[in-house]
Amino acid sequence: MSDAQNVLQMIKDNEVKYVDFRFTDPRGKWMHIAQHVNTVDEDLLDEGIMFDGSSIEGWKVINESDMTLKPDLSTAVMDPFAAQPQLILYCDVLEPSTGQPYERDPRTTAKRAEAYMSQAGVGDTAFFGPEAEFFVFDDVKFGTDMHHCFYKFDSEEGPYMSGAEFEGGNLGHRPRVKGGYFPVPPVDSGTDLRAEMVTVMEEMGINVEKHHHEVAPSQHELGISFNTLVKCADDMQIYKYVVHNVAHAYGKTATFMPKPVFGDNGSGMHCHQSIWKDGKPAFAGDGYAGLSEQALYYIGGIIKHARALNAFTNPTTNSYKRLVPGYEAPVLLAYSSRNRSAACRIPHGNSPKSKRVEVRFPDPTANPYLAFSAMLMAGLDGIRNKIHPGDAMDKNLYDLPPEELKDVPNVAGSLREALTALEADHEFLLQGDVFTKDQIEGYMELKWEEVETFETAPHPIEFHMYYSV
Repeated sequence: MSDAQNVLQMIKDNEVKYVDFRFTDPRGKWMHIAQHVNTVDEDLLDEGIMFDGSSIEGWKVINESDMTLKPDLSTAVMDPFAAQPQLILYCDVLEPSTGQPYERDPRTTAKRAEAYMSQAGVGDTAFFGPEAEFFVFDDVKFGTDMHHCFYKFDSEEGPYMSGAEFEGGNLGHRPRVKGGYFPVPPVDSGTDLRAEMVTVMEEMGINVEKHHHEVAPSQHELGISFNTLVKCADDMQIYKYVVHNVAHAYGKTATFMPKPVFGDNGSGMHCHQSIWKDGKPAFAGDGYAGLSEQALYYIGGIIKHARALNAFTNPTTNSYKRLVPGYEAPVLLAYSSRNRSAACRIPHGNSPKSKRVEVRFPDPTANPYLAFSAMLMAGLDGIRNKIHPGDAMDKNLYDLPPEELKDVPNVAGSLREALTALEADHEFLLQGDVFTKDQIEGYMELKWEEVETFETAPHPIEFHMYYSV
């Protein structure tokens, strides 16, 4: 059967009532339009549906708003959270006048990145394996006004709840600050919640591996298998969707904010990366830690362009509250074998197939399509220009004396710094028309608005520090 016939059979077999056309906006949020099954036939699946692109921030203006959602029929999957049987289809965004991919569509960018790598002859497959962390709270409140600004969250796991009154009593078992890695229940209260998340992801077609508590109280991580760039970004959209919705079903709330908790670890999204060619691992060789020269050049490109990459890999003002020394966040741009304080780590592996690079500074607020594509383009630039990363640093970089520390470059210290770096350093992204100037400028416009909002709003801590000065 054709892909369309397969989807229609799936609709019939599952008594589907709605087909949900999903796409990703510039910030990385999954968006959707649900079509009643009566409207869905082979023609619609082939042609796609129209929608208003001007209502998506960072896309079209009102006088050219019509756009097309073209479903990728190979992505069909049932939605486990819908009350009415619903089928999900990932979509690419097209220009209706030409039928060509829309240059600001993140999924299209990821496809172009894969194609560029292949055309350049570097490899035919780029694998990515993200490790996204998140927090789960029982209650969250926040508000901003011209005269009022606050946030408050609670989690039964939080060490700040040790004196709280609970119906039935406070049982006392909870992780201490930085004490969440890896005590068994009842200290780890999230085992069943995480297991449910992993099970649902598997039902939605993701290859799953594990789940565990993370370092901070209320912080968690689920393990999914690596995948090719576009498919891995697709998987990350399901990952977030499942985490949010399973938590919601349990009466809890999940967040991928990198730094929601003051004084404890933040949430990262370490990204394992490798390139293969003709079924062989191109990163395996006889060099440092069993890496090939190509892998070292890839690392060199990541380090050279890291501050520009931060605009995509760490795209929020909150991201830079995580990227500070002392909280296991890699702020120093160096590489090392097994050393988790380096921005680029070479995980241990005896098999050539296991040789990869782990880039540790990204966080889970990143748009996965844009972040993975940008990192690949930086690595490819390193390979093309033979950018060697220098000597590895196999020591705890957090404990370096000042005379050594001054020679090690840092990631960006704020979203402002990251956007400024991207403005000055984006030619590597334009190679092969993977990213376009128009796309980068539109993305930066969105992010500069966030910077301005953040920088012009008084913060409660400022009242604490300065009100009586």
